[in-house]
Amino acid sequence: MPLSRSLLLVCLAAMTVALSACGDDDLAQRQQAVAEAGAEVMPFDLDATTHIFTDTASGGVQDVVADDPQDELNIEAIRRHLDNEATKFRAGDFSDPEAIHGSAMPGLATLQERSDEIAIDLTNTPTGASITYTATDADLIEAIHLWFAAQTTDHGQHAEHG
Repeated sequence: MPLSRSLLLVCLAAMTVALSACGDDDLAQRQQAVAEAGAEVMPFDLDATTHIFTDTASGGVQDVVADDPQDELNIEAIRRHLDNEATKFRAGDFSDPEAIHGSAMPGLATLQERSDEIAIDLTNTPTGASITYTATDADLIEAIHLWFAAQTTDHGQHAEHG
């Protein structure tokens, strides 16, 4: 059963409070653990790439870009990985983000349960690739926003909110 919009906002607020209550060392340890798990799942160099999570009124856009526009190895690895991820996400398989961020990741359960209600589109960009998530239901849109916020925090220096 999906969470209500207000409950999702409460969860996001609780996550924000919990992260701010964590010492810098705790957050740094969490981000290091995520980077290590990410290196097992993502076939590109996290230190040479950036994840950009941009909320939209209908969901959001996840860009992964090579920091060096001439870095063809990472650009191709990003494109292959995001193509694979988009295919899995359309089938409700969010096991890779779960392996990196944990099963309690905000928004994840809703996305897994209701993936068939989300349009998930892949686009190659000059320096990587982009996945656009589009939904019409407010709870799904909020779940995407929560999921993006959690990834932005967890990836630390490897991510930014667009």
